Amino acid sequence: MPFETDTDDTLLAKAAELRQAFHLDAVERDKRGGRPVEQVRLLKQSGLPSAQISKEYGGHGASWLTILRIVREFAKTDGSLAHLFGYHHLPLNLILFRGSAAQRERWLTGSAAGNWIWSNSGNALSKTSSGERMATGWVVNGSRPFSSGSHIADYIQISWENADGARLTAAVPADRDGIVIENDWDGIGQRQTGSGTVRFVNLEVQDDELISSPDVPLTPYSSLTSLLQQSVLLNVFVGSAQGILEEGRAYTTTSSRPWVYSGVEQHIDDPWIKRQYGELYIRTLAATELADKAARSLGAAYAEGPSLTAEGRGEAAIDIATANVYAGEVGLAVSSEVFEVMGARSATTANGFDRFWRNVRTHTLHNPAEYKKRTVGTWLLTGEFPVPAIYR
Repeated sequence: MPFETDTDDTLLAKAAELRQAFHLDAVERDKRGGRPVEQVRLLKQSGLPSAQISKEYGGHGASWLTILRIVREFAKTDGSLAHLFGYHHLPLNLILFRGSAAQRERWLTGSAAGNWIWSNSGNALSKTSSGERMATGWVVNGSRPFSSGSHIADYIQISWENADGARLTAAVPADRDGIVIENDWDGIGQRQTGSGTVRFVNLEVQDDELISSPDVPLTPYSSLTSLLQQSVLLNVFVGSAQGILEEGRAYTTTSSRPWVYSGVEQHIDDPWIKRQYGELYIRTLAATELADKAARSLGAAYAEGPSLTAEGRGEAAIDIATANVYAGEVGLAVSSEVFEVMGARSATTANGFDRFWRNVRTHTLHNPAEYKKRTVGTWLLTGEFPVPAIYR
């Protein structure tokens, strides 16, 4: 079968088992939205939330190639859980990059021991929360949109602006008084990600929960979180393409009927159907190879640690931007065009095949390919790498 999982990797083997469990009610949960409570329980039980955390702190110390392949594995049936698992790593990286030694010991050890799920409510483009300085910390009020995972998190990374407009960030328990999860996410896709609004109502944040300071400059190494975010998304796209292609193939070989003018008795004997599936497979395979190349580049950049240069970071950024653009285009195309070769009876809400397109479409709108193409083109023509920033 195409796109088989490398089950020699024990973490990927666990992910493959979870994927089968997630698949049982993926269509129904997509329709329902809300919180994937049982699926998160299974995820935590598997130990996969501590995949990235180094063995020093009690985690698995997995490579980024393995972690991003897990994202891809989940996306083969459930883009929401793939998104939640992938984005869970963003706050962990912030702590790794910018947290103090005491914070890393406290939060990474605790997270590995309890398989905590992390989320973030710190959208950098929306300055809609503010904090007032108190004796030993801050009191935060306001809200932040696009707070993916907040509805199922153990810990939340939050951000606010101080009186000078500087952005501060902290990590707090998700059940702390003053955190209000609005549960107002109403996207056409990624329906169980909880990517809606979190409100802060006189939320108290202690000084030892602040992560670094806005005065500490960003380095090539500490800026890798934005590349990780893009890596997660591109693997959601690739996994979605792989998933709908697998489900489409199964449907076509068992349920599709030949077109009245095709001249064949079986749908799979139609040359058009063969050619179309061949094209969809080739494009998906190419996206998969680019995704793995980008994951290896990300891993190599991480391995450099604080000594990572701007050039090393830039090379990874170009690989990831390239893979992201192509993965988004392939995810959209495959999840749409496959309906043509499955046939009219495939397009029902009961089948739920449309969830793959809706999931990819939802994320690609937040991450326009146009600007990444310009970034890659600029590098190709001038050798100029993208300046580290949100989305690049």
